[in-house]
Amino acid sequence: MRRRVEAIPGTPLPYGILGGCTNVIDVTDEHELLGVEWMALGCSPVRDTDWCPPDESPGDQSPGESPGPPPGQKEFYPPIHEEADPITIYAGAICSTIGWSYQEAIDHVRMSLELGEQQAVESAFMRYTLAPRAIDLTPSQGPVSIAQGVAALEGCLAENYGGIGTLHVPTGAAALLGCCNIAYVTGNSLSTLAGNCVVVGSGYSAANSGPDGTPAPPGTAWLYISGPVVVRRGPIDLIPDNAGASIDRRVNTRRVLAERTYVPATTCTVCAVLVTTCP
Repeated sequence: MRRRVEAIPGTPLPYGILGGCTNVIDVTDEHELLGVEWMALGCSPVRDTDWCPPDESPGDQSPGESPGPPPGQKEFYPPIHEEADPITIYAGAICSTIGWSYQEAIDHVRMSLELGEQQAVESAFMRYTLAPRAIDLTPSQGPVSIAQGVAALEGCLAENYGGIGTLHVPTGAAALLGCCNIAYVTGNSLSTLAGNCVVVGSGYSAANSGPDGTPAPPGTAWLYISGPVVVRRGPIDLIPDNAGASIDRRVNTRRVLAERTYVPATTCTVCAVLVTTCP
């Protein structure tokens, strides 16, 4: 008879959405887990001004042409309203009550959640936030190389946002980042030569969908870029909170659940491109 031993422990991938690229906030106000909203920074253009505007008056315009604003006049932009909705992820287990105690079951689902929660958050973030908001940069002739794709994404972000952004790469395409020195390790994160942080997500590989929700064809992958990412998270809830409530006495089984609510958010522009993963 085999001897039961401890489960083989695991470690979440280091450069995922809960890694060094992301500001992860363990919230103390539970209302933040219902969703958040804010006025965006860096999404409105910053212009230069001409201290010596050309000597031109509205009367100098061609007939029928709008005079436009007076030379040198400054433009004003209303703040952009943004919001983020919660997602709740979970790990559940069912087992016989014989030989597996309530505490063992609770420990099992807690550790399962902690190992797999990053992937679940990434998958949901791609499907519910990145994809619906993205501008598709894929050319009409089809997917491009990963170097061309990253260049297009970083150009898109730079034109619309003035700060450091976040490049979102499926784990299945991560090895290709090294082919052209696209990304390098800096501290506990990955960065591009332009300075954008890189999230390498197994959940992005699992979803691997484009702006219209269609999965990437074989041999391709969807890459995204966004502004900075902030992830709010709540505590782990263990359900039920007592051994008796976990038992289904009709079939003598035990069910336990671990779940946690997250509110992942990003800001300003999101761009996407389809790249080839074939050499």
